[in-house]
Amino acid sequence: DCPGKEGTGGRKRNLTLLRNKLYMGQRRRTEPVVESTTTAGDHGNLRRSQSDRTEYSQKLQEKMAPQVVSSTPATPLQEDEEEVSRRMMARRVKIIAELMQTEKDYISDLDLCIKEVIQPLRNKQIARFDVDGLFSNIELVHQLSAKLLSLLEEATTDVEPSMQIIGEVFLQIKGPLEDTYKIYCYHHDDAHTMLEYYEKDEELKQHLRDCVQSLK
Repeated sequence: DCPGKEGTGGRKRNLTLLRNKLYMGQRRRTEPVVESTTTAGDHGNLRRSQSDRTEYSQKLQEKMAPQVVSSTPATPLQEDEEEVSRRMMARRVKIIAELMQTEKDYISDLDLCIKEVIQPLRNKQIARFDVDGLFSNIELVHQLSAKLLSLLEEATTDVEPSMQIIGEVFLQIKGPLEDTYKIYCYHHDDAHTMLEYYEKDEELKQHLRDCVQSLK
C-alpha cells in the first residue's frame, strides 16, 4: 500500500530483467566461439591420438623384437641341427645296444636255469616233484627269446644306424610273444605256491639246494 515500497519493488524487477537480457546477449555472442573452439580441439585431439597410437605401435614393435630373439635360449655350444641329429642318433644306437645286451643276459640266465636246475631235477625223477608245473613253459620262453635276439642282430648287423628298423622286429614277433608269456604268467602264482610247499619238505628242499649250489 506504500508508494515507496512499490517503487523499490519495481526497480528490483527492472534490474532482474536487465540482467537476463545482458546474459542472453552475452550467451549469443559467445556460443559460436565456444562451439568452434571445441570442434577444433576435438580434431586436434583426434590427430594427436592417431599420432600417439602410431608412435606406441612403433615402440611396441621395438620392444617385442628383442623378446622374440631372447625367447629362444641359446645353448652353450650353439648346436646346429646336424649336431642335434648326431647326438640323437648316438643315443638311439646306445639304446639298441643296451636292449640287445639285456636280451643276451636274459637268455644266458634261462639257459643256466634249464641246464643246471630243470634237467637235473627231471633226471632224478622225483615222484613228488612236478618239474613242469614248477617251471611252466620256461623252455619255450627261452626259445622265443633266442629268436627275438636273432632278429635284432639281423636288423642291426652291418646296417647303418639310420637304417636300423627295430620296431618291425617286435611287430613281427608280437603274436608269439603274447601267446608264450600268457601261459607263463597264467601259471606263475601256482608255481610260486608249489615252490613254497616244496621248501617245507626237507628232502625236496635239499634237491633245490643242490641245484642252487650248482648255479653258484
